[in-house]
Amino acid sequence: MPSISKKGANMPQSPIRKLVPFAEKAKQKGIKVYHLNIGQPDIATPDAALNAIHNYNEKVIEYSHSAGMLSYRKKLAAYYKKIDINITADDIIVTAGASEALLFAFQSIMDPEDEVIIPEPFYANYNGFAVNAGIKVTPIFSSIETGFALPPIADFEKVITPRTKAILVCNPNNPTGYLYSEEELQTLRELVLKYDLYLIADEVYREFCYDGNVHHSTMHLKGIENNVILIDSVSKRYSACGMRIGCMISKNKELMATAMKFAQARLSPPTYGQIASEAALDTPDSYFTEVIKEYKQRRDVVVEAINKMEGAFCPNPKGAFYVVARLPIDDSDKFCQWLLEDFNFEGKTVMLAPASGFYSTKGLGKDEVRISYVLNVNDLRESMRLLEQALKVYPGRTL
Repeated sequence: MPSISKKGANMPQSPIRKLVPFAEKAKQKGIKVYHLNIGQPDIATPDAALNAIHNYNEKVIEYSHSAGMLSYRKKLAAYYKKIDINITADDIIVTAGASEALLFAFQSIMDPEDEVIIPEPFYANYNGFAVNAGIKVTPIFSSIETGFALPPIADFEKVITPRTKAILVCNPNNPTGYLYSEEELQTLRELVLKYDLYLIADEVYREFCYDGNVHHSTMHLKGIENNVILIDSVSKRYSACGMRIGCMISKNKELMATAMKFAQARLSPPTYGQIASEAALDTPDSYFTEVIKEYKQRRDVVVEAINKMEGAFCPNPKGAFYVVARLPIDDSDKFCQWLLEDFNFEGKTVMLAPASGFYSTKGLGKDEVRISYVLNVNDLRESMRLLEQALKVYPGRTL
């Protein structure tokens, strides 16, 4: 029997999706499962996007330009100008989600065995993208005690080698919800200048900032315009994960010309997704005002409930719609599976994501879980009630 590739063998499972079979079995037994494991918002996709799809009446669904439809890229450039990011349509490559944008970036700036530094915990699929590109992730630890703030500059410098080519940050952060300050971004700027690195910034949660806090983009950093690569997506902004439209942005002309070769090799991004995404840019600001208000209420329900549970701790995040919470458990992978296989309270249970999958360093995150507060307030209250009951009877409780 032929063997599979080493790359295939090394490709990690998604910590978010690997428990799906257990959730399906629980549902087959008649148990209601509250899904807090995945960042799939229940907020309605804007009408402008849906109407654009419904009203599309071309006779042929054609390829678009490999960089994406020019009309969409021009409209995107106008969107960014409103937030003081001054780019042109030529600085944008539209991709099949932010995932493809990250793959293009990795493949364009790094050779096999080159290294990217990422503060952990981080979005689990970064590990998968790195395996796909044949590169190495060098993690640096950020602590729940600081709310997952940017690690000290000395921690970065300890791990920089001749093979280090980039630093990757997610801001606001998935899975922690941490929002990097302007001062923290300036720290990264200094590192990038000192070691001549790329700075890749995943800013797909830009709109979701709470308590009067403001998002600062890496594109605002002066003097490193050719070092910055911005990764973006419509999935979370417009609650349109299935559109699969993202983009890679940089003012580095050589980099973008290189990335275009990868874009041409996959022909073009999805046509329907681009049509909907272009229309979504007409969404009024009032949409985000209501969405942010809703997410803040949801965050407060989750954070307050967890911090009232004996032995549990949850920082109060300033952005995105995730929290990483520390629970009195022996093993988050076992606990999250146990919730689906062996626990129910009044015929209900809750599905969480083990935080161990968001760390690259083995052994970290064993007493932490990621919670996506993407359900309505009443469902979140019930989910937190279920979690509290589960912690009381979990066999591997540590307190």
